[in-house]
Amino acid sequence: MQLFPAIDLRAGNAVRLYQGDYDQETVYGTDPAAQAAAFVAEGAEWLHVVDLDAAKSGDPVNRSVIAKICAAVDVPVQVGGGVRSVDAAKALFDLGVSRVVIGSAAVEQPELVRSVAAEHAVAVGLDAHGEEVATHGWTERTGRTVKDLAAQYADDGVEALVVTEISVDGTLAGPDVEGLTSLLAASSIPIIASGGVGTIEHLLTLASISVDGRSFTGAITGRALYEGAFTVAGALEALAANRGVDDRGVTDE
Repeated sequence: MQLFPAIDLRAGNAVRLYQGDYDQETVYGTDPAAQAAAFVAEGAEWLHVVDLDAAKSGDPVNRSVIAKICAAVDVPVQVGGGVRSVDAAKALFDLGVSRVVIGSAAVEQPELVRSVAAEHAVAVGLDAHGEEVATHGWTERTGRTVKDLAAQYADDGVEALVVTEISVDGTLAGPDVEGLTSLLAASSIPIIASGGVGTIEHLLTLASISVDGRSFTGAITGRALYEGAFTVAGALEALAANRGVDDRGVTDE
């Protein structure tokens, strides 16, 4: 399972929201590119970046910051937030982004996902209150379910689903294991789990889940890293050690 350190951008800063609430924002840094470089220096092999301003309004005010992040690291960067047109996706790829995450538009414009996925790496972002997907920076309910939307893109070249349970996001209280496992059983698309990770044990729990031989391809964590609950290096070490233990608790050596 890959670790995706998260950098959420608002007004050029690295921030986190509590349960997706824009009025409950904590600023963790004013130099997101330096933060990105620090994560990579600890061993991160991917970064997950969200433009919260663009997610809410569609206005890509953080593109210059995203460009600096991509220039500061030599690992793939996936970016979501406000990707609602082919031009918006292309602009991000032109900045050096490796994969875009399409969220709101995946609900409203399924043809956009297919168009972008035909030429570039695309993930679909499914942010949910329980079963119901929310859009536009988590501010609007859709009436669509996570499983319904996941099934809709099963044959469209989507590389991954980035799935967030909004009620636990930013809480450090633990991921939505039940909901994520249910989706793992229902979808053939690789799943990146997001929301609620507060300890290394939470990551190990996600890494240990397997349904019909399928496991989560990745897990996103943000606030836990910023507040020192664990480090990227520590998490990667624990995940590597966990991979060396089989289901009987015996090492492969």
